[in-house]
Amino acid sequence: MPYPDRLLNSYEKKVVDLHPHWWYFIEPAASVVAAVALTIALQVVASGTIGSGLLYLGGASILVTALWLGWRYLTWITTNFVITTDRLIYRHGVFAKSGIEIPLERINNVNFRQGFWERIIGAGDLLIESAGTDGQSRFSDVKHPESITNLIHAQIEENEMRTHERIRERMMPPPSAPPAPPGAAAPAGGDVIAQIERLEKLRQSGALTQAEFDAQKSRLLGG
Repeated sequence: MPYPDRLLNSYEKKVVDLHPHWWYFIEPAASVVAAVALTIALQVVASGTIGSGLLYLGGASILVTALWLGWRYLTWITTNFVITTDRLIYRHGVFAKSGIEIPLERINNVNFRQGFWERIIGAGDLLIESAGTDGQSRFSDVKHPESITNLIHAQIEENEMRTHERIRERMMPPPSAPPAPPGAAAPAGGDVIAQIERLEKLRQSGALTQAEFDAQKSRLLGG
C-alpha cells in the first residue's frame, strides 16, 4: 500500500516510498515452518491418545504462528518509509496510525548500520539525527540503507538550493520595476539600516553572493 498522495503538500513530490525489507518476516515465517515440521514429526512417531493430543497441540501451534505471520504482513503493508522533496516520513499502524515527520532542513546527520548477513541480503538500519525534541530516530529493516543515506543527503542539498533561490527571488526587485532616478529620496534611515543588516545575514549564510549584496546595498542607498 503506497503512501497516500493526498497527505503530501501541494509543492512536494515523493522521491521514494518503501515498505520494510522482506527480512521483516523472518521470525514468524521461521515459526510457521518449525510448527509444521514439529507437527509432522509428532504424527510420525506418536500414536494412541498421547499422539492425538500432541497432534492437536501441533495444529494449534501452526494456527498461532500462521496468525502471527498474517499480522506481520498487515503491519508490513501499512508501514511506509517515505522521502519527499521536503521531508522524511515514517508512518505505520494497521488500525490506528502513528509516525514521524522530519523536515529535510532539520536533519543534521544520517548513519546506517549493516551486519555481514544484512549486507548480503541488502537490509539494515538507519539512524537519523535531527534538530528538535526527538533528537535521534532509528529505522530498522530498511532496504539498501547505504543508497537511501546517499539519497537523503542529495535531497537535503537540493532542498537547500531551492530555499536559497526563493530567498533571492524575494530579495530581488521585480523585473518590471523602473530603476530609481538619480538623487531620488532614499527610504527612511532606520529602514535602510535594518534592510542592510538583513542582507548582510543572507550574505553570511550564503543565500546571497557578494555581488548581489553590493547591488542591493547600492540600491537601498540610492547609489
